Amino acid sequence: MNQPSEHFDVIAIGAGPFNLGFAALTDGLADLKVAVLDAAEKFVWHPGMMLPGTHLQVPFMADLVTMADPTNKYSFLNYLKGQQRIYPFYIREDFYALRQEYSNYLAWAAESIQSVRFGHRVLQAEYRDGLYHLSVLTEAGMSRFTAQKLVLGTGTQPYLPPVISENALGTGKVVHSSDYLFERDGLLASTGSARAKVTCVLGSGQSAAEIFLDLLRSLPEEDHLIWATRSERYFPLEYTKLTLEMTSPEYIDHFHGLPMAKRDELSAEQKGLYKGINADLINEIHKELYERSITAPANVHLRTGCAATSITADGQNINVSLRHERTEQDLDFAVDNLVMATGYRAGVPDFLGGITERISYLADGRFNVDREYSIGLEQDIFVQNAELHTHGFTAPDLGMGAYRNSVIINRLAGREVYQVEERIAFQEFGAAELTGLPTATEATSHA
Repeated sequence: MNQPSEHFDVIAIGAGPFNLGFAALTDGLADLKVAVLDAAEKFVWHPGMMLPGTHLQVPFMADLVTMADPTNKYSFLNYLKGQQRIYPFYIREDFYALRQEYSNYLAWAAESIQSVRFGHRVLQAEYRDGLYHLSVLTEAGMSRFTAQKLVLGTGTQPYLPPVISENALGTGKVVHSSDYLFERDGLLASTGSARAKVTCVLGSGQSAAEIFLDLLRSLPEEDHLIWATRSERYFPLEYTKLTLEMTSPEYIDHFHGLPMAKRDELSAEQKGLYKGINADLINEIHKELYERSITAPANVHLRTGCAATSITADGQNINVSLRHERTEQDLDFAVDNLVMATGYRAGVPDFLGGITERISYLADGRFNVDREYSIGLEQDIFVQNAELHTHGFTAPDLGMGAYRNSVIINRLAGREVYQVEERIAFQEFGAAELTGLPTATEATSHA
């Protein structure tokens, strides 16, 4: 039986870190009644990748609120204080929070903010009478919600490339990195035969590197371990200061103002700015390989520049075919287990089908996201981390989450709730006119 409607000024759909930040920064605002709905029964954040000792790739200040409101009660430091862990964190002298502790912090915030509701799956969205009408499945049955505006933070889904055949997927021997911890025991288990086992990791980002190092330290030395990637090298995350200035409002202005074709070119070139490997981790991997090589060559095989062309199943084996894109040579081998660290892709939620006519799309079907994160033809639908193609690599950056939420909240409220920085970088990102220089006449007169 349908429950009566609840009305909100804004409904945010999805309770990942970015919409949790939205919930935290709107908590207590008298002029915005907000609900944040998530289909999951409780908060979870990459549970399959909570490897011991792994940490964020951004400083702890990239929490839900600090970069917008350092005094906010939902800051990471306030969480630590409540857990009586702020002094140990201080003594640790490390800006990079452990991933498990950061996940615990996010769960604490999700449980503390009243606007966040788990177990609420949005099935359908419609627009009529000036309001968005949402059909939401809850434990109690179907409920109806209405809102004047929406914020979409439905996140990304694990991606497996189409070269993997259905029969390979059906073996249970192909594991996406997002499920690594759940499948780890099986990956480490013996095959039960006398021959050495072969495990392969495909991918070159942080997750691939963390999994490779864990397997390198955990598999028996007689087993074979392969790490292959399409990338030309195992590139490190670029983290120099002038590059970090690109995570700035003025770089977003610059990127958003470019023609779409130029944006796509830049996005393809900038993967190393957000998809690379922490340099310390690369060094740790090399150290482990070096120590293994002292007594005998390790059964470890690293291959770069190799794209997967076919992944099929043959009995108990997974057959992998790679093609080296520079030399055009093929590499074929069989493995017992295959870990696909192939990342995530954003999809369009099914429930948007009922309001497609109210959304602005580019010619190729991607969201046409305006500078202030709206995709609504009437600027009433906003997105979180769905604007990589329009705003650049800052879209998935945790450190820019509070900035984006500040922009969205100010726009929703019609006032400056949070101060939004306009310039933070020393550099200019376009051909801005040089000021303060002598004119050509002045330069000549002093020659």
